[in-house]
Amino acid sequence: MRTMALLVPFLFSRGADDAPSAEDTLVERLRRGDAAAIGEAYDQHYAAVRGFARRLTGDDASAEDLTHDVFVSLPQAMQRFRGGSSLKTFLIAIAVNHARHHLRAAARRRAAMERLALEPEEARAPSPEREVGRAALAQALNRALDALPTAQRATFVLCEVEERSAREVSEILGVPEATVRTRLFHAKQKLRTLLEERTP
Repeated sequence: MRTMALLVPFLFSRGADDAPSAEDTLVERLRRGDAAAIGEAYDQHYAAVRGFARRLTGDDASAEDLTHDVFVSLPQAMQRFRGGSSLKTFLIAIAVNHARHHLRAAARRRAAMERLALEPEEARAPSPEREVGRAALAQALNRALDALPTAQRATFVLCEVEERSAREVSEILGVPEATVRTRLFHAKQKLRTLLEERTP
């Protein structure tokens, strides 16, 4: 009987696993609109969001603008957060939702830079052939990505560039895994066709 009495507090005490995690606490503070919590979320996840934005837009200025929009909209977006995924995954999903305008801006900026590159510049130093080839390939890939619909582009970047699983991508995009696979298939097909058309 004494043994049972000793065990009761142990059996019914709150375990370490039941304590809210640091992320749970941060999420709760974000939901309450705590300004300091937004700063903490920024410090913790800026690099991941900025990296994704850069890979998605292919442009530093657009990536910075997109990242800024994500964190500015975070307090309002937190009202939709249900806790089924990590905060980082949720932030990437916000970035996808805000991406359309920034993708267009990046495409316009690239087109302007290409027009500038076509203008003669006598002072331009000759580049090694290998660098020229690599730059041309990157330029062709960016142009091909610009031609993809936003949903396919986001799927391609998340799956192929960031190497996320179909399950995680489906969480981020809010679509079934089968839709993720279908979008990725079509994105790869279009990219292959576009790159072949641009290859002399």
